[in-house]
Amino acid sequence: MSSATEPEVKDPYFQSLFADRIGGANYGKSTEIYKFEKIKRAKRNALAAHPDRQLLDFGIGENDAMADEAVRQVMATEINQPENRGYADNGVIEYKQAAARFMKRHFDVDLDPATQINHCIGSKPAYAMLPACFINPGDVTLMTVPGYPVAGTHTRYYGGDVFRLPLLKENNFLPDLDSVPDDIYRRAKLLVLNYPNSPTGRLATPEFFEKVVALAKEKEFVVVHDAAHILLTFDGKPTSFLETPGAMDVGVEVHSMSKGYDMIGWRMGFVAGHPQIVSAFADVKDNSDSGQFIATQKAAAAALDDDSIPARIKAKYQRRMEKLVAVLKDCGFDCEMPGGTYFLYTPAPKGTESGETFDKAEDATRFLIEQLGVVTVPWDDAGSYLRFSVTYVADSEADEDALMAETKRRLSEAKFTR
Repeated sequence: MSSATEPEVKDPYFQSLFADRIGGANYGKSTEIYKFEKIKRAKRNALAAHPDRQLLDFGIGENDAMADEAVRQVMATEINQPENRGYADNGVIEYKQAAARFMKRHFDVDLDPATQINHCIGSKPAYAMLPACFINPGDVTLMTVPGYPVAGTHTRYYGGDVFRLPLLKENNFLPDLDSVPDDIYRRAKLLVLNYPNSPTGRLATPEFFEKVVALAKEKEFVVVHDAAHILLTFDGKPTSFLETPGAMDVGVEVHSMSKGYDMIGWRMGFVAGHPQIVSAFADVKDNSDSGQFIATQKAAAAALDDDSIPARIKAKYQRRMEKLVAVLKDCGFDCEMPGGTYFLYTPAPKGTESGETFDKAEDATRFLIEQLGVVTVPWDDAGSYLRFSVTYVADSEADEDALMAETKRRLSEAKFTR
């Protein structure tokens, strides 16, 4: 008796046509599993094994609240205005002017809204487009790790290379710019920084920014500063890279409406700085999108003019962070209050007293999810670290306290070793 054989699955004719930058003829055939997909799978396993146990989710990397009601009311009004129906292209002046007022009010930075500011559909596209302004094959983008990889990904798309700058505790989580070889500096076009830093939560000092400006002029590269978490600064006054003397001569700063204004999903931000760089970004953007919906831009402008909104959001996340730091320290974790962001970055445990061992942070994350129902994000780029986010859902301070109590109970029972 013959057995049926599986029919041969042939590649589509265009399989060999995929660009090398996304894998070429092997696109779609990789068995490597993305970190966040592994976390999703571990969460599903944990829920299946313990359906009655609440997942304590510290892995969410986005705000847990809706945008302020006043901002939503502006959106509701503007969405019905016929003058807002068309393409926005490189943005409406109302948003650029609000961004200029914001920069002046918070950082005493003077910007011409017409030439030194351009909106972006969230900050992510800005990091995708800025390499297009500068990177040719063989050029280098200097990137801190761990960090947000988009500018590096697009650098490679254009045939460039990425030089990784590890963020280490012994350097206060600042990149060691003196360690970059001269041949790399000769090829470097971009340096991408991010402070308050995600995920380490550390701040850059004025002295560090001054060094960056001097080095950019000496080595002739452009600085791109990611300021997405700038309004979630807990230690002192928020600092813009553009406050640094000479910074306007060497680069741009990218701001996001997401973190500081609870506008996750609205996709609004702006690029500000040297007019020639902003112009180059605008030219690339003009050939990439047709601008964010004008009503969204006007609602975002109203948000930028209301400093009470980010003040409330910062207070909430600072309160939650203080509670989380206290709990983790009580459970034996080596951590301290970060300078900013809603992320807490702490060395991963090495195992448990019962005999579990974790070679990497990823192993610890999987144990935390599957055995304890506690979700974190692993980083193994520059040492083994876990990232806890305080963007969990909790409707009241009492709910926060209850979640902290349960977190402490579960982590304490695990008896981690370090």
